[in-house]
Amino acid sequence: MAAKNTRARTAEILRILDATYPNVVCALHHSNAWELLVATILSAQCTDVRVNMVTPELFKKYPTIQDFASVRPEVLANDIRSTGFFNNKAKSIVGAAKKILNEFGGEIPKTLEELITVPGAARKTANVVLGTAFGIASGIVVDTHVQRISNRLDLTKNSDPVKIEQDLMKIVPREHWIQFSHQMIHFGRGICVARKPKCAECPLYSLCKSPDKTA
Repeated sequence: MAAKNTRARTAEILRILDATYPNVVCALHHSNAWELLVATILSAQCTDVRVNMVTPELFKKYPTIQDFASVRPEVLANDIRSTGFFNNKAKSIVGAAKKILNEFGGEIPKTLEELITVPGAARKTANVVLGTAFGIASGIVVDTHVQRISNRLDLTKNSDPVKIEQDLMKIVPREHWIQFSHQMIHFGRGICVARKPKCAECPLYSLCKSPDKTA
């Protein structure tokens, strides 16, 4: 009975998210899979707003994957300095460009197993690229918003992103995996904000299990 109730409750959460955010898309601006990969690498420990401020000039300066493969990491680091952790990110992006050119013929791999071998593309990043760029539901992107809200909604008891993803993949139908992450991220930014959730405006209020929700 508990499993049935969990499925029914999850289905209602998905229905409300679909009604509230019917056409939501990835917040990172990009025009192709490579640009999305770069933007996602840059988004680590950085806001999407800041990344979207940096990438237009970045992609203008380095319009092709070959350009990124040719630049020295210390030069690229200066171009992305404002995103934080710029030295590591620059090494990852240059390494990713070289790996994709040398081992994948310049094409972004379309399987999780291949994509996670690319520098800077851990599981979360790979899920973003596969889902948004190719419509491939390889998993559920668990960022800080998805992590926090999944706990507030009692969809998981875990705090580790990998375990949260595993929990969500069991209860969220695969056809919802890609959209679910985008919806939760927008919901977390607009309504269920970390410091002061807008509970009075929340369409999921009646389904929320959080002990600190307000009237």
